[in-house]
Amino acid sequence: GASGANAPVSLNSATAEQLDALPGIGPVTAQKIIDYRTQHGPFTSVDGLDAIPGIGAARIGELQGLVVP
Repeated sequence: GASGANAPVSLNSATAEQLDALPGIGPVTAQKIIDYRTQHGPFTSVDGLDAIPGIGAARIGELQGLVVP
């Protein structure tokens, strides 16, 4: 939907579909993010994405401003 299109995506409440819409995040990585927060608790910073296999510093840099914990 167009509503909230410019709002940052919350890593701790986003659906797989919302995460998949982010640049460089496909359905597999979206599920990894959801699985990680289920097992380890909420993200406290965007840098916490570094714990997700397939997400490194470059990807985190691309996501800055697009996601929030």
